[in-house]
Amino acid sequence: MHKIINRLWVLLALGAFSLSAAEFTLPAYKKMVLDNGLTLYLMEQKEVPLIDAIITVKAGAVQDNKAGQAEMTANALLLGSGELDRAAFERELDFIGANINAGGGMEASQLYASFASKDQDKVLKMLADALLRPAFNEQEVKAYQQRHLAALQQAQESPKAVVGDYFNALLFGQHPYASVQNGSIASVKAMQLADIKDFYSKWYQPDNAAISIVGDFDTASMVKKIKALFGQWQGKGAGFALPVAEVNPQKARVLLVDKPDARESTYIIGGPGIARSNPDYVALQVINTILGGRFTSWLNDELRVNTGLTYGARSSFRPYQKGGSFSIYTFTKTETTKEAIDLTLKTYDRLWEKGIDQATLDSAKAYVKGQFPPKYETSGELADLLSGMYIYGYDEAFINEFSDNVNALNLDKAGALIEQYFPQDHLQMVVIGNAEALRPVVSEYGELMETRIDTEQIDL
Repeated sequence: MHKIINRLWVLLALGAFSLSAAEFTLPAYKKMVLDNGLTLYLMEQKEVPLIDAIITVKAGAVQDNKAGQAEMTANALLLGSGELDRAAFERELDFIGANINAGGGMEASQLYASFASKDQDKVLKMLADALLRPAFNEQEVKAYQQRHLAALQQAQESPKAVVGDYFNALLFGQHPYASVQNGSIASVKAMQLADIKDFYSKWYQPDNAAISIVGDFDTASMVKKIKALFGQWQGKGAGFALPVAEVNPQKARVLLVDKPDARESTYIIGGPGIARSNPDYVALQVINTILGGRFTSWLNDELRVNTGLTYGARSSFRPYQKGGSFSIYTFTKTETTKEAIDLTLKTYDRLWEKGIDQATLDSAKAYVKGQFPPKYETSGELADLLSGMYIYGYDEAFINEFSDNVNALNLDKAGALIEQYFPQDHLQMVVIGNAEALRPVVSEYGELMETRIDTEQIDL
């Protein structure tokens, strides 16, 4: 509810974010590094009396010793801290209508807070307690562990929730990007409080973290508050050199994940993608919009609108620091699996066989530019942007030059980027469904591998 009110207030304020893409620039912000190595991003936005803060630690699933370690450590921070146990911590937040959440990602973990500016002293103190003085109460951690296990078991009933994990495992192999962010049932069962404490002490250090704060505050005053709360945090994060994800499949492969009671097939087809730092990142978003990045995309038109084989189909690049993936995702009835996969591949081949015409490119460019400013309307979205700048190393040029980069894309460049970045040979495929029915269908698309969705861990 708080986020809904936040968005409504921003819209009513008619602030700077109603600009067109051509005029949109990143609002002014201050970046500084404290003496202890903690990075601080501050952006004042006075339109509404709200503040959003994100604490980002460069510690994610790629650093897990046990799958799910980063995710469970981040969530354990909210199970009591400072002088408050979990229940008291939650009551304090509920009383003032504030939110604090946590989670682990592939390459970073984060604490998120959203609160009224009048409550900044209280909430910032609670954030500091959660980050620096977590209780790590064994009973609370065990209770959370059981809730997390229940969620993982429930996810196995929804192939859409887990198909991406299988695809990453197939595509990235032994690289850390094959890590399962939420963990497997086996790894979460095996997780001990000592594992969480070890991950915390190793990676939750000031030189490995940033705080991004956006909203209604005074910068000078906020700097003093942050120094008082976090300035005494001392320590050095462990060194971590993430290798480049050199993904170069030598043959087409199909991973068939058996879910015997499934009445439909859920599948991903794809291959290697790009790193977030790739200079063609923006241009590729435009091209992908045509293929599968919007409702009127080629894939959605063919698979949903024209044939009714699915309720939706999409494609995307998922970039990380040292590489990434490209994938096409959809689902269909078991009996129409071959028809859907064949149409997916045929539609994908249009990139090379027919290419993109000028009218289609112009439409995609206008769509992408029109969708861009609304992504950064709220203080929470802007805080998330600043956090992304910290994780991936890009700067305000991504925002300020976005429209120019879109405008610079022409048909010749689009054709060259398709040849360079969209995987065409040796595609990798994951299909989740009834293996007995699907085996003769999917085996024709590549070397067949099989596993079961109800196993306790992803083994290929």
